[in-house]
This record gives sequence, C-alpha cells and structure tokens, in this order.
Amino acid sequence: MAGLVHRTDPNLIAGFEGSEDAGVYKLTDDIAIVQTCDFFTPILDDPYQFGQVAAANSLSDVYAMGGKPLIAMNIVCYPCSLGMDTLREILRGGADKVWESGALLVGGHSVDDREPKYGLSVTGIVHPDRVVLNRGAVPGDAIVLTKPLGTGIVATALMAGMADSGAPRQLYQVMSALNAEASGAMLEADAHACTDITGFGLLGHLMEMAEASGVSFEIDADRIPVIEGALDYAQMGLIPGGLRRNQGFLAGKVEADGVEQSLLEAMFDPQTSGGLLIAVAPDRLDDLVGRLRRAGGAMAAAVVGRAVPAGGGGPRIRVIS
Repeated sequence: MAGLVHRTDPNLIAGFEGSEDAGVYKLTDDIAIVQTCDFFTPILDDPYQFGQVAAANSLSDVYAMGGKPLIAMNIVCYPCSLGMDTLREILRGGADKVWESGALLVGGHSVDDREPKYGLSVTGIVHPDRVVLNRGAVPGDAIVLTKPLGTGIVATALMAGMADSGAPRQLYQVMSALNAEASGAMLEADAHACTDITGFGLLGHLMEMAEASGVSFEIDADRIPVIEGALDYAQMGLIPGGLRRNQGFLAGKVEADGVEQSLLEAMFDPQTSGGLLIAVAPDRLDDLVGRLRRAGGAMAAAVVGRAVPAGGGGPRIRVIS
C-alpha cells in the first residue's frame, strides 16, 4: 500500500495501517462491521476439502477481531478446461463451511484463469468496544496458540510425494477447523490482543503484534505444538519457499540460539488457516485455556510464551530452548 493516499474516518476502528487481520468500521454505538477477503491456490488435492479450507481461512480474519461472520461472497478464479464438476465441489466445500459458521453465502464473482484459486469476501459484526486488535499486548501477558504449526511443511511434503499416508487427513483436520470457539473464548477471557497465524508464520505475525503493541516476546520452543511429522519433513529439506522469505524478513529481529533447526523452521513456516495467537492477562490465562480445551477439536491451547518490555533496541522476539 506504499505510495497510496491514506484516508481515514473517525468511525474507522481498524484499517490497513496497523497490520490488522480485517477492517473494522463503527456503524452505531453498538455495531461495527468487520470486512475481509482472502483466496489462494489449492493446497489439497480433494476439491471439496480445498473449498472447506479456503473458506475457513477467509472466515478466520473475522474471528481474529472478535467478530461474528454474517455474510460471505465467493471469489473464484478457475480454468474452464477443468470442467464444472471440480468447481462445483470446491464451491460445495466452501458453502458447507460458511453455513457451519452460521453465516450466509450470498453470491460472488468468477473469472476464467489458468490456475484455480478460491476464497471468500466476508462481512461480520462486532461491538465497537469488544474489537480485539493486534496492538493491545502489554508486558506480563501470556501468549496462547490455538492450533499446531507445520501446515506449509506438511503440504510441501505431500506435493513431493514424501508424506505419510495419514498426512492429508491431519492437514485437512487442522486447516478446516473454524476459529469460532477460540474467538469466543478469548472474548470471554478479555484478551488484550489477537491475530491469526497465516502466511507470515508464527514469528512473523508475532512480530507484527510486538511492533504494534510496543513490546517484545519470549517464546518457549519446547511448548510449540507442531503437526505430527512436520519436523521430520523439515529435517529432510521439505520446506516451502515462503518459509525462507519469512526468515529473511525477520533477520535481526529474532534471537534463537540453541533451538533445534527444524523446530525453528516450523515457527517461520507460512500457515494456511492457522490458529489464533492470543495475548491475555496472567490472571485470565486459566480461564482462556480451560475454555479452549473444553472446545476440543484441532485446537492446541498451548501457552507458548509471554510479553516483556521492549527495551532500548525496540520490539524483538527471543525464542528460548
């Protein structure tokens, strides 16, 4: 967005200037709308499962802001040469996931493209006083992660034909799980800040929270949840290109002496439809974790670190082995 004219409004709660997951605009004293869109190329071979994952990923941005999805519209890029049966399954998967969220699918737009792409534009609502931004973390906050890492690494192993037979099921289970329960739990626990983990990986999105909040973070490497097999695949060199780009972007901002290389790579791994990363006051931590674990599913509810004062060098991340 560099070089574009930046206009704002007193009712704009969250725009593109703060690395937030969605835009939020206040309509009344009790209602603000949450607006987001996302789409990507297939990460799973099964078209129905791809539609499910793409929809869950798009809906996640609303949940990260503490919102409730209301309506969604399809974003479709598709080569007509593949036939309509595959496209129908992609759209069926997306529609089923939208309806699971309680939202309504109200249309969309499609273009003929050489490579399939699918996602949603989603509109939700939230009370203006209950919006959870990524810039509210304070020193002393506990950091909670609600899904295991490693989707990019496991997907790379699948594409290389080197993943275990159970990998597609595991990957689908994690990526298709909605963050609805996690969002509700963080609201009940009065979370200070939140973001969802997607393309910039755990450390990239954590750095956005650090810079927005003016704090640093200490992360306990041994507490990081990872999808089964992901560390083995990373040790084999089966890592996505985006992982290295994330490492380069964060060069000089992350300290991780003594941390196992494959585990560190999982923290840089670009995620698809990852979990929520939540900053919560220590006295509300047990409440949050209890709610997350009762919800079950693919959620890990792992307490992975803490916020600390930024210090003279500015916001940084220290990964402790």
